[in-house]
Amino acid sequence: MDENGTYSWPGNQPKPQKPSRNLKRTGKTILAVALALVLLAAAGTCFYTVDDKQQAVVTTFGKVTGVTDAGVHFKLPLGIQNVQKVDVNVYQKIELGYDSTHGSDFNESESAMITGDYNIVNVDFFVEYKISDPVQYLFSSNDPELILKNLIQSQVRNVVGSSSVDAVLTDGKEDIQRQVKELVTTILSQYDIGLSLVDVKIQDAEPPTQEVIEAFKNVETAKQKAETVINDAKAYQNAQLPKAQAQADKLTQNAEYLKQKRINQAVEQVAMFEAMYGQYAQNPGITRSRMYYEAVSQVLPDVKLYISTGSDSASQVQMLLPLESLVDSGETPQEVE
Repeated sequence: MDENGTYSWPGNQPKPQKPSRNLKRTGKTILAVALALVLLAAAGTCFYTVDDKQQAVVTTFGKVTGVTDAGVHFKLPLGIQNVQKVDVNVYQKIELGYDSTHGSDFNESESAMITGDYNIVNVDFFVEYKISDPVQYLFSSNDPELILKNLIQSQVRNVVGSSSVDAVLTDGKEDIQRQVKELVTTILSQYDIGLSLVDVKIQDAEPPTQEVIEAFKNVETAKQKAETVINDAKAYQNAQLPKAQAQADKLTQNAEYLKQKRINQAVEQVAMFEAMYGQYAQNPGITRSRMYYEAVSQVLPDVKLYISTGSDSASQVQMLLPLESLVDSGETPQEVE
C-alpha cells in the first residue's frame, strides 16, 4: 500500500477478481446442474413399458383418459398423468373350502353345505377367472375379488341346496359346475366389476362322517362294475352283430336264388305247355295218344308196351302184360282183339 492508501502489485501479475462475482458464477452452475437433473428425472418418468400379459390404465389428474396395450408408451410427467398396470391375460384362481398353500383339506365354514334332501356334505371348489375390463376392475368397486368370491359361494350353496346328496357326491358334479358357472356369469354381467369367470370345478365332495364315506364309496364301486358289465355286453353285441348280419345276408341271397330258380322253372314249364298246346292244336288225336302213352309210362315204369300200327281195325291188337317175358323167351306174343 502506498502513501495514498492504494494497493500496488509488483510485476505483471493479474489483478484478483472480487469474491462476490465468483459466488454468482458458482450458484448459476449449481442451478443449471440441478435443473438438468430435474429434467432428466422428469424425462425418465415420461415413458413406461407394458408387457404382453398386461394393459395399462392412464389417468390425467385422476380421470381415466386411456388404456394402452403391450409396448413402450409416453405419459406426462410430474404426476400429471399416472399409469396403473393390470394383468388381463393371466388366469387367476379362488379356492373355496380348502387352502392348497397351507395344505388344509377342508375349511368347514366355506365347505359345509346342506343338500336338497337335507344331508350335510363338505364341498370345495376351484374357480378360475381373469380381468376382462381393467378400468372397471380398478374403479368400479373396492375389492372385486372379494365380490366374486362371495358371489360364487352364494350360487354354490344355491345349486347344492337344490341337488340331491347322490348327485353332489357321485354323478351330478358336472351339472352342478355348469349351473354355478351360468348363474355367476349372468350376475357378473350385471355387476360389471371387470371380472369374467373362466371355469368352476368341484375339487372334492365328501360326507361329514367316515361311515357315510364308505357307503358312498361302495355305491360308486357298484356303479363302476355296472358300467363295466354294460361295456362288456356292448362289446359282445358289436362282435356278434356282424356275424348275424352276414348270416342274414346269406339266407337272403339263398332265398333270392331259390325264388329266381322257381320263376325260371315256371317260365320253362309255361314255354313247354305252350309248345305242347301248339302241337295239340295241329293234330289233337295224335297229341292225346302221345300224352296217354307218356302217362302210362310214368305210372308203370317197368312195363313195356308194344303198339300195333295196322291200318284196319281187325289187325289192330294191344299187347297185354306180361309181354316182356314172352319176348325174352322167343315166343311170338299173341294178338288180342
